Amino acid sequence: MSEHDQLGKLRTQRLKTLLSAASTCNPFYARKLASLPLRELFSEESLPALLRFLPFTTKEELQADQAAHPPYGTNLSSDLRCYVRLHQTSGTSTGSPLRWLDTAESWNWMIHCWQIIYDIVGLKAEDRVFFPFSFGPFIGFWAAFEGAARRGVMVLPGGGMNSLARLRFLQENAVTVVCCTPTYALRLAEVARDNGIHLADSSVRMLIVAGEPGGSVPSTRQRIESAWGARVFDHCGMTEVGSFGIECPDNPGGMHVLETEFIPEVVDAEGIPVPPGQEGELVITNLGRLGSPLIRYRTGDRVIADPEPCPCGRPWMRLRGGILGRTDDMLVVRGNNVYPSALENIIRRFDAVEEFLIEVCEAEPGPALRLRLECRPHEDVSRIVDQIQQAVRSELHFRPDVEAVPCGTLPRSEMKSRRVVRKLATDVLTARKSSPPAS
Repeated sequence: MSEHDQLGKLRTQRLKTLLSAASTCNPFYARKLASLPLRELFSEESLPALLRFLPFTTKEELQADQAAHPPYGTNLSSDLRCYVRLHQTSGTSTGSPLRWLDTAESWNWMIHCWQIIYDIVGLKAEDRVFFPFSFGPFIGFWAAFEGAARRGVMVLPGGGMNSLARLRFLQENAVTVVCCTPTYALRLAEVARDNGIHLADSSVRMLIVAGEPGGSVPSTRQRIESAWGARVFDHCGMTEVGSFGIECPDNPGGMHVLETEFIPEVVDAEGIPVPPGQEGELVITNLGRLGSPLIRYRTGDRVIADPEPCPCGRPWMRLRGGILGRTDDMLVVRGNNVYPSALENIIRRFDAVEEFLIEVCEAEPGPALRLRLECRPHEDVSRIVDQIQQAVRSELHFRPDVEAVPCGTLPRSEMKSRRVVRKLATDVLTARKSSPPAS
């Protein structure tokens, strides 16, 4: 039996175990699965055939369930006293945040996923892993922190510090691995440059980035690696799903799904599977989070399953280009479908641009797009504006309105950054009249 066949058999058995528990102990899934012929399903040996019987789960369903059964909803397979961890989504993309509970068993599985990730990126016993942000209810890197500590690696929390203090802390403690968002990796590089700190000469050899598409956006990745003199590994996960993807050392610019722990599918808008090489929506089933499982969860993430085998030899699905964008983030500008990550890839090529914001003006006869750029002092701003306009027009087939703003105007974040803002035409006009010109 091939490695791929063995993997399929393992996941089929684990899915059946999950379905058996969810259909009897989990009120949310007991309702969703009530009409299915589970006895017949349990005799099915083909994973694709088994999956086709199962309904999708959506974030809207989960939000409605938590609204109807506050505060945690009914997607719980154990008594409430068995749960030891609470996290919640950021709520930035789809409204109200989801609260998510884990039993000790489920949390151990979350940490197990990080052990796989650390194995792939080559974490060493002598590494020192830095988490330069303040931990809160958002799940970002909580399991990574505990997973590294359980592995016996030194972990360094960075809460309660500003960016400069974190950089000095990083230097004083000879940090070798940094876990953060791509945005914050760039922000730390900006602060380091402004304070005469040469990050490329530091002890950091690796950054594991997540939370935004930037780790797989070529120009953003190149800028981070150049500033830090270190290798970037892109990672993906979701509060409600778990940590499901990581880039392998052999093949940058994409991420493997941990298929021993998750079942990935790529589907079109109607839920029909699309072939490898074709863009679609990522659907995920997690196999070890039995306390609060998700079965065929429509993530809203747009991906392409790489049709080519990976040089690393793993039989797992590889997401070519990582997470391309989200279904609800896609912009339609003058008939063109545009992901913010495509704009980021163009803008980040220009070293003079420190930060940017995408404003979508909801005007008639259709949305217009404006890029607001914050450039370094003493740069030829008008030249940069013109070059970016031309690059967008050449590659994305529309000419955006590009505006330079003064240094320090645009917000910075240590976690996810919200770089797409939708405004009415009157709001944009008022903002432009009140903003001072960039020097």
